[in-house]
Amino acid sequence: MSKLSMKGQCRCGQCRFEVRAQPLMASACHCRGCQRMTASAYSLTLTVPSKGFAVTAGEPVIGGLHGTTGHYFCPYCMSWMFTRADGFEDFVNVRPTLLDDHSWFWPYIEVNTAEKITWAMTSAIHSYPKEPDFIEYPALIAEYTKHGARAPL
Repeated sequence: MSKLSMKGQCRCGQCRFEVRAQPLMASACHCRGCQRMTASAYSLTLTVPSKGFAVTAGEPVIGGLHGTTGHYFCPYCMSWMFTRADGFEDFVNVRPTLLDDHSWFWPYIEVNTAEKITWAMTSAIHSYPKEPDFIEYPALIAEYTKHGARAPL
């Protein structure tokens, strides 16, 4: 990733957003919930500071389970755009494939691999059967920041 400002949109373009802060983490989640939400093998996430994220057009609506974690969708095309987790208000999890340029993205960690579809593989450097312990995240973030958004060799 070479730009500090990245723009993105839902499939139909009615909802747009911008990331204006350095991402903290890039991940793939293999949990059954993400498989169902994406109708795919896993979801991709780019974790960014809340202060560096803004919806610039449209009004996303909450979808998914409508629980303490808010999964935000375009109300027209129903693209899953981002997630705000209760208790983690400082972060937003953006769907990186909605960025206008997502060619640089690759998952640095993969989580919930205990639920993964057997053939689903990623190039993530770190793999966890569930979520990493909360105390592990500062070191993972520092490591991701050091390596940047380069694909593994």
